[in-house]
Amino acid sequence: GATGADSSHRRLGSQLTGCCSTWSSYSAQNLCATYGQDCESGEQPSHDSGDGECAQDGLSFIGVSFSVNTANGNPYSYQLCDQFPMENIIDRDYNYIMSMDEDGWLVGGGYKQFDYSGKMPYIDSSHTELLRIGSMDVSMGGTSIEQVEEAMEDVYLPPLSIFPEYLKGGGGHHSGDNNNDDQVPSSDVTLAVSVVETYADGANYDEYSAFLDDLFGAMEAVGGGPCMDDEDTNPHVSMARGVKFHSSYHMSEYAYSANLEVAVWQAMYPKGTPIGSDGYASFPPGRGGQRQYVGYGNLYFFFDRANITSAFYPSRGLTDDEEYYATLYTTTDVSDFYASTTDVDFDYQGSGDGNDGEWEHNPYAWDASMAMHDMTDGWDLPPNCGQEGETFFGIPLSRKSGSKLQSTNTFQEQFDFEGLVDRNYTYIQSFGTNHGWLIGENIGNGAGSIVDRDTSHIPIFYTGTTNVDLGGISLSDLIRIAKKTEFGTLYIKPAFVFQDDNGHVKLQFEMDPNSALAYLYDNLCKQIGISWNYETPSNSYGVYTNCAMHAAGDRAKYGCGPDGEGSGGFCPQMTLGYSVRFQSEDHAAAYMDQANNYVDYWRSLYPSGVAVGTSKFCPDGGCLGLFLNRYDLYNVFKPDLGGSWVEYNGASLAPTFSPAPTWPGGCHEPHNYHLDKCFRKRTGHGPKLSAVAWDSLGAIGQFSVLLVCFMAITLSVSIFLARARKRKRKGESYIGFFFRDLNRKKKKKKLRRKKRMGVKELEEDMLGREGGGPGPAPPPEGLGPSPEAAIARGLRPALRRGGMGKEHEEPIEVQGQERIEDKELLQEAQGGR
Repeated sequence: GATGADSSHRRLGSQLTGCCSTWSSYSAQNLCATYGQDCESGEQPSHDSGDGECAQDGLSFIGVSFSVNTANGNPYSYQLCDQFPMENIIDRDYNYIMSMDEDGWLVGGGYKQFDYSGKMPYIDSSHTELLRIGSMDVSMGGTSIEQVEEAMEDVYLPPLSIFPEYLKGGGGHHSGDNNNDDQVPSSDVTLAVSVVETYADGANYDEYSAFLDDLFGAMEAVGGGPCMDDEDTNPHVSMARGVKFHSSYHMSEYAYSANLEVAVWQAMYPKGTPIGSDGYASFPPGRGGQRQYVGYGNLYFFFDRANITSAFYPSRGLTDDEEYYATLYTTTDVSDFYASTTDVDFDYQGSGDGNDGEWEHNPYAWDASMAMHDMTDGWDLPPNCGQEGETFFGIPLSRKSGSKLQSTNTFQEQFDFEGLVDRNYTYIQSFGTNHGWLIGENIGNGAGSIVDRDTSHIPIFYTGTTNVDLGGISLSDLIRIAKKTEFGTLYIKPAFVFQDDNGHVKLQFEMDPNSALAYLYDNLCKQIGISWNYETPSNSYGVYTNCAMHAAGDRAKYGCGPDGEGSGGFCPQMTLGYSVRFQSEDHAAAYMDQANNYVDYWRSLYPSGVAVGTSKFCPDGGCLGLFLNRYDLYNVFKPDLGGSWVEYNGASLAPTFSPAPTWPGGCHEPHNYHLDKCFRKRTGHGPKLSAVAWDSLGAIGQFSVLLVCFMAITLSVSIFLARARKRKRKGESYIGFFFRDLNRKKKKKKLRRKKRMGVKELEEDMLGREGGGPGPAPPPEGLGPSPEAAIARGLRPALRRGGMGKEHEEPIEVQGQERIEDKELLQEAQGGR
């Protein structure tokens, strides 16, 4: 039966195909009203430059980079700031912070893939803007990158010195989840900085002000568009957004700890410091950028916050004071600054967030509807959960097209979402975040949105952090549970496009509480949902989590839509864009009408829904994905226990494990191709017998074999050296002797000796040896060596043996000498001289 399923429910593996037939006669607009959503207006305000000739907001700018490359961050982050160790002012270990938006910390090195928090694996993008260029689309009132570079060539750029002021919270997003006043307030974390006024010899006007005047004049001379700001920005470094602390006390403690670090920086740089690095970098990265020396005092053109396109170098060198401060942290022991700075002597209060009173997160105020989460804000965590996490089970819907980054994979061929986005900004004005369309952004988009690949998906079940020490569940345990979870083919059916209360444009899919997708949701809640309202999870492995955003007792029937009760966490949706700002309500209505006409086409094409897939990815359709974050699909699971495989980072590994039953026909049957035995047989990936034998020895056995081999080698070398010392010729090398000894031919020759043996001879011999009786006389003294001496010289004396008066021959082998007859040898020994 299905793992964790009630006996009264049908087996998930035998789920009938299709879904969502109840509302088939409804159009997208009518269904939108049935779900209680507004599909006709958009009320997000625009934050443009105020110039009526600017038809498109943009995010491109000129500024200073504070990017660092750290051990805990993204390995591809730039090292452009040797002066401020930005990782010292972030809370990567969640000692104070409860949660943030999906981007996490924007400073301090970025995020690695497989981070416990599931944050987007971006490089460090810390910076301060000096001039907002805005849109890069000239036809929309923007300014091109060529115009910016031309203007900067004619501007005198001094090496600007930056002074760190203080770190503050407040402002920014504030929580919009369910509009619940009991939730923890959220805000931004920002580092305020200032550009130090420096004066050239005899000048009455500081260099930074003169630079700004020259820059605005140069931009006007090259025809800069009206979307560019008319004045410089207030310098600051955005560190994190949508931040939620555990309590007001934790927020105060974090602010003091971080500002104590800032106080150290102020002690180190009382006059500010040029920002830079004694290293090399390429601008832009990965697309033809030339590796060049970074240096100090640079400005950069940011196409978007994560993409530095050009570097602008200062027009003069550093003064002695500027060079001292620029290299202080990397060339000097700064421990005395840390030891002597024990207090914060500047005011960092007054952020104006409106939440100056005491408050504390109440985990028991959590409810199942919080699974419908605003991803531009932090989570409110359930009890006993110490860290947020963005890992989830969902349905992958991304695909590759010419307008997106080529690293995008194609996971379905049934829906082309290009018809739902406004690439030309006909209806929309801007986005409220650095992210543009989440179904993939164009390289060189005019708005300067982060160029993400297509991340289309439907989140089904948020599992939370994979950090077991902070209450989560490990990635391997999630995979084990999913591999044994039986579910039917997952069918989905688009319902309508709308804009939610947070301003996000989404595509709603029908919520059918009797579909295979709903049954899967119920099953995941039963297995790994959190204990809540006297309901506890149960699975065959006994592994659970305190950080899932779904309750063990939650069911699909409590979800959204006319068939749900509106109190649960099941509501299949796909986000198209965050905080979309339309040009007007009329433009919003026109966009919704066009998008929902497209949805009506899909509804007619798939009246009973569709199981998505491609000929190469999930060819039978209806697969489930495990996402590390919305960027990275990690593992895929086929319906009906059909197997699983790893799908990660643009590369797919064929499935090598499946608990599925074997179909008749063995490995020749295509249904069995995914089985481990058949996969290895077809691809030749089976383990070698030698590898199996070696592994079977274990660590001690392997060490013993290696030790014996080592001893045998050393013994052989010792024997060779001893032999070589005795036998090598004068002046001959050991190598020469080795080859000569190796090639020397050893001859073996069998000799026959004649022996006359008789009783008389035997008796005489015996009497002669024992008692001096008759027998052959010993050799006269001086005529030759004795038999003993002959033996010492390598000669072998003859041995006499008695016989029966007849002759016979007996072969004798003599090693290392020519074979001779014993009798002749003795005669030679006696008369050799």
